[in-house]
Amino acid sequence: MIKKIRSKIRLRNMFFLTLAGIINAFGITVFLNPVKLYDSGISGTSMLVSQITPDYLSLSVFLVLFNLPLFIIGLRKQGRKFTFYAIYTVAVYSIGAWLITDVLPVDVSMASPLAGTDLLLCALFGGVISGAGSGLAIKFGGAMDGIEVMAVIFAKKIGVSVGAFVMFYNIALYIICGILIQSWILPLYSIVTYFAALKTIDYIVEGFDRAKAAVIITNHADEVCKALSDAFKSGVTMMKVQGGYSGKEKSMIYFVVNRFQIGKMKDIIREIDKKAYISISEVADVYSRYDK
Repeated sequence: MIKKIRSKIRLRNMFFLTLAGIINAFGITVFLNPVKLYDSGISGTSMLVSQITPDYLSLSVFLVLFNLPLFIIGLRKQGRKFTFYAIYTVAVYSIGAWLITDVLPVDVSMASPLAGTDLLLCALFGGVISGAGSGLAIKFGGAMDGIEVMAVIFAKKIGVSVGAFVMFYNIALYIICGILIQSWILPLYSIVTYFAALKTIDYIVEGFDRAKAAVIITNHADEVCKALSDAFKSGVTMMKVQGGYSGKEKSMIYFVVNRFQIGKMKDIIREIDKKAYISISEVADVYSRYDK
């Protein structure tokens, strides 16, 4: 298994995933954690739990403890390479958070070294920077937060979109934060952080909670359809079309994937037909009579 993963790992992806983890650690530990603002998802959950537990149980410990099981659960759905990339990114994020808070000569215990105790500045810059890290992680085949993996797996089963699943989780998280700390100021500013991060992710990966529709024109339609169907265990639509300039008959394939699967889909198509035309667009909602 390790050999198979190693053969598919790309150094470019590893570089940017490392950068993503470092950026996210910087945004969280320098802007959010010092003033007790909360990130979204498992990262925000880890921040809350680290604040109400003994000091030796740091943020980095909970990041690994909470995220690792979720990525392992998502192994079958998302594949080995994605799972490896995601675990690696979270590991870099955790180590980076530990270095900034416990090793480097930077005081982040009471206030942000760059924004002081200004909650609005911390919320905005913390959200934008952590969102940049998360966006890079997604763009290069990984993930920064296990809750998104769970959303991809379970959102359809309960009849909501991936974005709605994540949003409901975060709303519940911020309500729990407000109840535990007996104040709504920090949770409300944390919502600002969440939307700043969300917009940043949108900008980097071109869509947060939307599926991607791929239109593929190829001379090897049967092979591409079979490969995609086998790889993703989902249906593929094929139509006969005619080239407007050449007049030649071709096949057009319509295939819907989530954002984590785009890279894998491209690789599969290019292995079969390097000259295939691929167009990818956003899909706001996906409905199917086969959904349960």
